Amino acid sequence: MGLMDGKKGLILNIANDRSIATHIANNVIKQGATCGFGFLPMDNIEKSQRRVKKAMEENGFADAWLHPCDVGSDESIEKFFAGVKEQFGTIDFLVHSLAFANRDYLKKDAGNFTSTPRDVFKQAVDISAYSLIALARAAAPLMPEGGSIIALTYLGATQVIPGYNVMGVAKAALEATARYLAFDLGPRKIRVNTVSAGAVRTLSAMAVGGIDEMFTHTEKKAPLKRNIDPDEVGKTAVYLLSDLASGVTGENIFVDSGFNIVGL
Repeated sequence: MGLMDGKKGLILNIANDRSIATHIANNVIKQGATCGFGFLPMDNIEKSQRRVKKAMEENGFADAWLHPCDVGSDESIEKFFAGVKEQFGTIDFLVHSLAFANRDYLKKDAGNFTSTPRDVFKQAVDISAYSLIALARAAAPLMPEGGSIIALTYLGATQVIPGYNVMGVAKAALEATARYLAFDLGPRKIRVNTVSAGAVRTLSAMAVGGIDEMFTHTEKKAPLKRNIDPDEVGKTAVYLLSDLASGVTGENIFVDSGFNIVGL
């Protein structure tokens, strides 16, 4: 018997086989869950879908339901969840594993954060944080018996990580958003938590200035003296999405080899 037997849910977004979302999907499917997936429709939607399909094929869930969803568009979210309702009827969980900020403003250069334009700031917070509200609002009616929502965050939400810049502000907004959603959706038996993953070599992480230094620093300073394996984030997701965490909501769980506890 799997911990997720009989549960149905959504995972947004897989970019490629290295995405944390891919590792979450692997683990929840191994535990018996049925998953549907959203992907960002880029300029060439067919090319975007092929890239995601390739990652799904390589991980053994190529036949899973897949539908485009641009979280910056209410219309796209509405169409996505109309498809979800038709495909699944109801769902038990939602994974928000997505973020975006203009990489030109994710550099360690002095003054780079101060130079952040208004439109870059607004886009980062909209895609990375407001999207959790929009997705939760659409998902909640499909969770009549309650459910679990998780979002992926990072230490840069509460500590200054040089080069993380506007994304750190967006992640801080994401964490606060999750807490307020946890309070708002609690009476409906919907839990909302965040997972703060340590640095991993994902497509989005490689856009952050100084990422290689982060890996080296973690190995030296973290209590476990190593960087994390993204599969460890997937295992934590199973805990939060399953009934094992039935009394846990509004929390931020660190999966970072203990790096967050070290002051120097």
